[in-house]
Amino acid sequence: MNLRPITLLLIFLCTSLILSCKNDSKEKMVTENRNKPKIVNIVNFIRELEPRDENITKDVLYQTVVNQIDIMKKHDLGGTFLLQYDALVDERYQKLLKNLPKGTFEIGVWWEIPQPLVEKAGLEWRGRFPWDWHPDVGFSTGYTPEEREKLVDVYMEDFKAAFGYYPKSVASWFIDTHTLNYLYENYKIVASANCKDQFGTDGYTLWGGYWNQAYYPSKINSYMPAQNEENQIPVPIFRMLGSDPIRQYDTGLERERQGVITLEPVYQDGGGNETWVNWYLQEFINGESMEFAYTQAGQENSFTWAGMKKGFEIQMPVLAKLRDQGKIKIETLEASGKWFSETYKTTPATSVTVENDLPGSDLKTVWFNSRFYRANILWEDGTLRFRDIHLFDENIPSPYLHKKLESNQALFFTQPIVDGYLWSTSKELAGLKINYTLDGKTMSLKGGIPKISNPEAGKLQISWSLESQDGTLVLNMDEKEMQITIDGADKLDWFLDLTTPKDSKELPFETIQKKSISSIFQENSYVINALEGQFSVPSEDVVFRISPENNVIKLDFSER
Repeated sequence: MNLRPITLLLIFLCTSLILSCKNDSKEKMVTENRNKPKIVNIVNFIRELEPRDENITKDVLYQTVVNQIDIMKKHDLGGTFLLQYDALVDERYQKLLKNLPKGTFEIGVWWEIPQPLVEKAGLEWRGRFPWDWHPDVGFSTGYTPEEREKLVDVYMEDFKAAFGYYPKSVASWFIDTHTLNYLYENYKIVASANCKDQFGTDGYTLWGGYWNQAYYPSKINSYMPAQNEENQIPVPIFRMLGSDPIRQYDTGLERERQGVITLEPVYQDGGGNETWVNWYLQEFINGESMEFAYTQAGQENSFTWAGMKKGFEIQMPVLAKLRDQGKIKIETLEASGKWFSETYKTTPATSVTVENDLPGSDLKTVWFNSRFYRANILWEDGTLRFRDIHLFDENIPSPYLHKKLESNQALFFTQPIVDGYLWSTSKELAGLKINYTLDGKTMSLKGGIPKISNPEAGKLQISWSLESQDGTLVLNMDEKEMQITIDGADKLDWFLDLTTPKDSKELPFETIQKKSISSIFQENSYVINALEGQFSVPSEDVVFRISPENNVIKLDFSER
């Protein structure tokens, strides 16, 4: 009997089955990624005047909005327009915005405080101009809780008189807790937004918060994610502007304020650069987000159409094409807020990842966020560094909860474990590095391209094949814990070292014990625990070391 034909048939069938399984697996991964919404809000907010530049007249500001609407309509794109009070009571803006198709466009609130609103609420105007951008005048933090309620009531009644309903979205560079809760309880808003993380820009700092996407804030601190449903304001706050996940974090080290690298169309290193825009949106679509990806396009009219025209003309057709291909969902801020509230009872764990950087760079990054902490990992030249870890605590009240801001600097922070921006210098970077010892010498582990996945709900897994030694580092993060192991390298003497420049800012660590680190930042105490592994201080050059136990490091970031 000739078995050759049968053998060939069996080989063919087995090969076909293997290829089919691989294709099914690949298709499943692609499908799963597509099922995670990629949400884009196009948000443009409107001021009636711009006192910082005499060339930016009311007509220039108005025509900017006209041009924004025209280009959005040209590409059949909807979005959200947010009105500062001086623009709200301008009949030109009312007429222009009333003609927008309902459902496709949303009209909401931009919560900066100009002179007409303050005086109509019966309060004294303290500003240098009819609109003053200093946070003790132009933002609700500059007013007492009772005054904030008066300002809200006046705005809302005038909005309803103009448009016939109360708005559902209220955004600002930062919005105080009392105002946000008052807006929810009395006017049933469903969405809010605040500025990306930034240090010192425009007189206000937001540092260490839920990075991108959206979160439910604590009832006593609008910048701090809540850990429990009963202690949260049930209005999601979306992070604005679309930060560069790699470069925004530590741009401008040792300067008074950061630079800006975002999707805003006015910036030539970001949203006004075609190469950057295409790269950013591809990583936005393809990167592991765990639950959903979010970004915000659009621009405030103060930058004028001349300043943003190039970026808008780059971005709008790209966004329309990606929408038509089913790769992104473009919706109003209100729609995103309703979806979030219907989908999540508490803030979900999400991630922002970049596996392929701009041409000429091999940098890669992961931002992990949960209601308990955030962490950022950066790969550079084959090494891995934790650039940032901050903890969240719903019980820490905002300094502006009960009293008004008395200076022109507004500050919002969370609790640092690693801060690769504030603790770094331009010559030496702070960070938590994965090292090993060989022949008495400490070196950084080096590896290849990380594999980033979401193996189950709420969990992010990173697998990183080592090149300097045999083995694979496996990092698992969930909403409360982080676990690190190295498979296939049982004899490797590895550990994590936090190092900072010697002239770094004062660090928060009070006591470093074998199984815990206790810290104090801005008079608030916090702790991290080693469920597996242990802490030590091996030398004066290392702030602390985390060594594995049985090849495992497992840290708990949830104790409060």
